[in-house]
Order: sequence, then structure tokens, then C-alpha cells
Amino acid sequence: ATFARKVTDAGKSCLVIDCRDHIGGNAYTKNIDGIDIHMYGPHIFHTNDDKIWEFVNRFTKFNNFILSPKVYRDGRMYSLPFNMNTFYEIWGCTTPSHAKAIIQSQKFHGEPTNLEEQALSLVGRDIYELIIRDYTQKQWQKHPKDLPAFIIKRLPLRFTYDNNYFNDKYQGIPVEGYTKMFERMLDGIDVKLNCNYFEGRENWNSIAKKVVFTGKIDEFFDYKFGDLEYRTLNF
Repeated sequence: ATFARKVTDAGKSCLVIDCRDHIGGNAYTKNIDGIDIHMYGPHIFHTNDDKIWEFVNRFTKFNNFILSPKVYRDGRMYSLPFNMNTFYEIWGCTTPSHAKAIIQSQKFHGEPTNLEEQALSLVGRDIYELIIRDYTQKQWQKHPKDLPAFIIKRLPLRFTYDNNYFNDKYQGIPVEGYTKMFERMLDGIDVKLNCNYFEGRENWNSIAKKVVFTGKIDEFFDYKFGDLEYRTLNF
């Protein structure tokens, strides 16, 4: 939608096709009984870029939603991202030096060979076992020992009492829902729904000077490099 808007504003003609029966991809929202439901799971818009923020505000107003999630484990609640509130909830720590000392004493030392060792090297055993291990296994359907270390490049630790999940200066959710925003972004642009690119690939390629494809990359190359393991969710 962003590409379509930008090239249209630059004087090009553009056609958007979507295999689904709606615009907006996974950020599609549907108004049900006056509530904008995020049909494919919640999306929070956040950026530090002034130009991006200026661009999206052409099409919608944002509320001031700040993501401050909680983890529920064994009857207790823990704060995310990992910060002094989390460390107090786990260990009763009230100072950064105390929290840092505990984490350092629990860290894995050496070159991590899998995700578990990588997480242990970053946050220590208590946080890993309480918050990371089982969630990771649920999401990937694999034990962290069977996942590569590079999946977790870093796990941010904040030694302040700050539950704001993102650090970006601009954050929020469109007041009217994402679908209204996408409708305005695509205003004046041809859109065809229920169109599978692969069922008419030669036709779509023939009518455009440039094709921008945003679907599954392994399918685009006819799986000649094999199937990618997508992390999927059932709705």
C-alpha cells in the first residue's frame, strides 16, 4: 500500500492485487459492534522516523496506546520488556547493581551453539526458564536447543522502571482502525481482491513494467530452493 501510494503520487499508474478478500494484509481490522478487531492479531505502529510518522498521519489519526505487556506464569505476573519491575517481581531486586550481579552469575559462558545457550548468555537461567523457554517452544514448535542461536541476536535488559515495550518516540494504533488507513492510502488506486498472483502470473507480469511481490518468497521461486519453515498461527 505504501509503494502504491508513493508511485501513484509520483505520477505512475498502479494496480494492487490481493489473494484475500480484503485489503491491509495481516494488519486488517474489522469493526464489530463498534470495536476495531485486529483479525490477525494485534498490531502497534511505532517509529522514530519523522518522515514515516508524517506520511502515515496523512491517512489517519493515532491514539496514544503504549504497549506494556505482562507474562503470566505459574500464577504470577511478570513485566515486559525485562526491566527493574521484572527483576523485582522475580528476585525482589530494587537496585540495578543487585539485578546485574544475579544475571551475571547465571549467564552461559562460551560460544552459543543454539538458541537456549544464546538466551542464557544474555539473560541468565531464571529469566530464560520463566519467560523465554516455553514461549519460544510454543511459537516455533521446537525446543530452543534445536533452534539456531542467531534467532535471538539480543534480549534488551533495562535497568530502569520502564514497562514501555518500544523505545520509539512515535507510537499508537489508528483511531479508526488500520483498514480505514489503508483505504485512504489506496484512494484512487486500482485494487483487485481474491486474485492469486500465481494463477495469473504471466498476465500480471505482462501488464506491468514493474511487479512488487510481497507474498511467500519460496513460493515465488517455485520452491526450487526448498520450503521455508514459516512460523504460523491458527485463527
